[in-house]
Amino acid sequence: MTKQFLCLFLALIAVQTMKGQVRGNKLGYIDMEYILQNVPDYTDARMQLEQKAQKWKLEIETKKIEINKLKEALKAEKALLTKELIDERETEINFLENENLDYQQKRFGANGDLMIQKSVLVKPIQDQVFTAVQDIAERLKYDFIFDKASDLTMLFAAKRFDISEQVLRVLNRTEKREQLTKKQQKEAEDKENKEDALDSNPALADRQKLLEEKKAGREKVLEDRKLLQEQKKKEFDDKRKQIQADREAKKNGTVSANVVKEGSTAVPTGADTTKEAADQARQKQVDAKAKLLEDRKKVFEDRKKALEERRQKILEDREALKKAKQEKLKENTNNN
Repeated sequence: MTKQFLCLFLALIAVQTMKGQVRGNKLGYIDMEYILQNVPDYTDARMQLEQKAQKWKLEIETKKIEINKLKEALKAEKALLTKELIDERETEINFLENENLDYQQKRFGANGDLMIQKSVLVKPIQDQVFTAVQDIAERLKYDFIFDKASDLTMLFAAKRFDISEQVLRVLNRTEKREQLTKKQQKEAEDKENKEDALDSNPALADRQKLLEEKKAGREKVLEDRKLLQEQKKKEFDDKRKQIQADREAKKNGTVSANVVKEGSTAVPTGADTTKEAADQARQKQVDAKAKLLEDRKKVFEDRKKALEERRQKILEDREALKKAKQEKLKENTNNN
């Protein structure tokens, strides 16, 4: 069967080579693993499948631990058991081991659940990829498109022949079209046609890339120029505000903040002298009021102290009078 396939493959190449005498054969390849890794649905489903596989592995390991415990228990108690009991336990252990092996084969065997679910998971995406590859091959006139991840040995493959990104774009287009309005679909189609034109014409793609680089360079120059203009405008506004502040200061007869910061000496005007005299007079009034309040406070404290001393003296006199009366009353009582 392999020889027949090889002969058929060589014959097909020979036919295409004869056709290619008129024009060169156009080759391309895809990387199925790369495509699958960049399909969100496949990535999510694969993670769920890996979680299932981890759960199955845990069940198998747990069963192995239980079997090992039974073996150790039998080894420890073997000297105390009869031959019938030993045979019975060994039979049970063998049954559990075979059961665990069958379960492992069922989950991870060549035809196990893991392989079946992987096939179910990959097949729809593979069908989409094959359809996309056929569309690209027909549209861009490819003679051969290989799968880098297949059993076919590829000793070397130039990156320029890799059409995996084109296949991914086709898959993404199909998914996005279902969510677009008519206007958005029209815009998407125009964009797709442009991308297809670039894919079919490498020279055009290189020219487009060069144009995009030049455009990015122009945008950067414009951005730098805009920043420079904004900086100059800010400096001009600051300078204009400072000039206005200086003019306002001269008009009001005051010193501008900038002059004060620079430490320059300002010549006092008549308005400045009058203001200073008024401030000094006001300060004297404030000081006089403060001194008056301080004097009043001192007088009040002296009066309070005198009243407290007088009250204390009255209390002492009353206490002495009361004590004298008590002594006199005591003497009269003793005389009687």
